[in-house]
Amino acid sequence: MNTVEKPLVNKVANSSLITLNLEDFFPAEEVVIFDIKDYLFMELILKEKDFRTALKEHEWEKYKGKNLVIYCSTDAIIPIWAYMLVTVYATPFANSIFQGTTEEFYKSAFQNALVTLNDADYEGKRIVIKGCSNKPVPPSAYVELTRKLQPYAQSIMYGEPCSTVPIFKRPRVLKK
Repeated sequence: MNTVEKPLVNKVANSSLITLNLEDFFPAEEVVIFDIKDYLFMELILKEKDFRTALKEHEWEKYKGKNLVIYCSTDAIIPIWAYMLVTVYATPFANSIFQGTTEEFYKSAFQNALVTLNDADYEGKRIVIKGCSNKPVPPSAYVELTRKLQPYAQSIMYGEPCSTVPIFKRPRVLKK
């Protein structure tokens, strides 16, 4: 019996699939939190004079090149100017400054990063949006990427190229 061994062919590597990994859009700089709670009287009351003094004495250099998220983890009522004042002190050092939670920061960061994606580069392409992630990619990033690519892509799938979930497929136009 004569059996001829056929070489293994990686069909995924030879396919026309384009894999997009949302981790590639993840903010490169570290995210650090500035919790206003730590500067409140009894963690509830903002005393302007004490707050201003604490901000002047704060070590702002530790935020150099980092993404600063400003928020308050207690139910205190924080005047808008308090966030603005923290921003004034942090601006010379922080890479970016965001008011809200860390989750909201990531949503905003991905929204801003995906704006730079040239949608037309994906015209008629078969796209896999990589599923497994080692970083906290928010679901909103997957939604935004799908929304941006749907008008251009031939198909959009989720997962890994070897095991995908179909998300969108452009109907074929029959020629007469």
